Amino acid sequence: MPRHCVAWRLRRAPEVAVGEPVISMLPVTRQVICCGMIKPIELVIFDCDGVLVDSERIAARVQVALGEKLGWPLTEDEVVDRFIGRSHADIREQVAARLGEETAAIWSEQFEQLHKEAVDAGLTPVPGLPEALDALTLPMCVASSGSHDKMRHTLGRTGLYERFAGHIYSASEVSRGKPAPDLFLHAARQMGADPAACVVVEDSRPGVLAARAAGMRAFGYAGGLTPAQRLEGPDVVVFHDMRELPALIK
Repeated sequence: MPRHCVAWRLRRAPEVAVGEPVISMLPVTRQVICCGMIKPIELVIFDCDGVLVDSERIAARVQVALGEKLGWPLTEDEVVDRFIGRSHADIREQVAARLGEETAAIWSEQFEQLHKEAVDAGLTPVPGLPEALDALTLPMCVASSGSHDKMRHTLGRTGLYERFAGHIYSASEVSRGKPAPDLFLHAARQMGADPAACVVVEDSRPGVLAARAAGMRAFGYAGGLTPAQRLEGPDVVVFHDMRELPALIK
């Protein structure tokens, strides 16, 4: 099914006078339109870090500290631009290209330890996320650049793991991480869903690009570190409060 055919079913905003060429960005029903055919939404795919758990700030803080310690000074904005939404392997490759493979190995090992300690010290769900999950009735899964061990830890610490157990997918399972579409297509396939009938909730630029490449509609959560303008683009609805999500999908 051609990826470029994916679009939302839209309706005219009630406050707009008849005859004005303005439409609302809220779908009438849980449907997407593909090749002229209306398809019910079959699956909601969630990223993990920054979407389910409020861990991106922790990760950025640790990456900045490691950069200063190991010889690659980075600002938080640079960390967001280079690392947020990327797989562990991709980040390690970037560090190796800059500082060498030996330092990249040290960086990776220390990041995992420092990140785990910070998570144990006080990780929480993204504000409004539990309420949003309670209000959603569609099938859901997680597809993240993080490893299964990392997700088991972060989702477990926040009481979210059991909500998604058995439906959690990692970039380690595919050959290419975000912004390639492989992970989201893998998640859809494992869940038995048509990619054209899936929606993705993301908080990073690589994530929304991956959703678009997979032919999936994206909801870009701009309540975290990534600025809204970095999430904007075709087939992306940007929102700032996780409590808004169920109404947007409905």
